[in-house]
Amino acid sequence: MTSSKIFSRIANQVAHAAGTPVTFIVCCLIILVWAVTGPFLGFSDTWQLIINTGTTIVTFLMVFLIQNTQNRDGAAIQAKLDELIRVSEGRNRFIGIEHLTEEEVEEFRLLCEKAAGRRDARRNDAA
Repeated sequence: MTSSKIFSRIANQVAHAAGTPVTFIVCCLIILVWAVTGPFLGFSDTWQLIINTGTTIVTFLMVFLIQNTQNRDGAAIQAKLDELIRVSEGRNRFIGIEHLTEEEVEEFRLLCEKAAGRRDARRNDAA
């Protein structure tokens, strides 16, 4: 198994686990335990450093996992849309427009709006 597949599998599992109610409750309990221990530890710098370091590490790692899952999800959705365009009466020139610049994509969006407006106007005239 390739390292890419291993990473994807781990990223999917961690992202799924991170989004469960149990994980949220566990995190809340960790914060509660940390807060309760504050008076016993004199609200020391070490006490504060523990939560700051832990949350920073988790946040840092989760950013990359979330970005990875979003990139794969976006690519999968784009591939599905491209296939629907390819097999339908849609215009094939829309396939792959996600690789264009923001301005070029905006031109396609305006083109679609104009085409939809013309179609709606024809329907209203026929009614």
